[in-house]
Amino acid sequence: MTTMIRVDVQQPDFDLAAEYSMLRDIADNPGAIAIFSGLVRELHDSPAAGQSLTLEHYPGMTEKALKDIAERAADRWPLSVCRIIHRVGTLLPKEQIVLVATASAHRDAAFDAARFIMDYLKTSAPFWKKQVAGAQDYWVESRASDHQAAARWEK
Repeated sequence: MTTMIRVDVQQPDFDLAAEYSMLRDIADNPGAIAIFSGLVRELHDSPAAGQSLTLEHYPGMTEKALKDIAERAADRWPLSVCRIIHRVGTLLPKEQIVLVATASAHRDAAFDAARFIMDYLKTSAPFWKKQVAGAQDYWVESRASDHQAAARWEK
């Protein structure tokens, strides 16, 4: 089975309904479409005013890395379509930051592939995140829990 893979790294927001409709239309015999939409969280230990997250990346390198992750998922599960959108630039709390959508004839494949992709986006995708909270800013380090989540797929 050949998987259609589409990856975009962009500043503009994305339309979940339009993305779902596109996947449903182009997927080969879809029995399931799994969609994950990640949002920018507020910092719980800082006041809400003035919070933002800025994502930087290297154009070309980032898209290739995301495509490689999607191809790894397509090698493991029978996917007809894999869609990744990752936003860059400055984002505010509750804004959409990432979309991972997978279509398959079977729900387990769609769910597992979407989770796999998201786990590897958190640990292997070349994005640099700067958190701003009021007058403070700092670069966000990857968390051990993200690496543990990705490691489960190596078993």
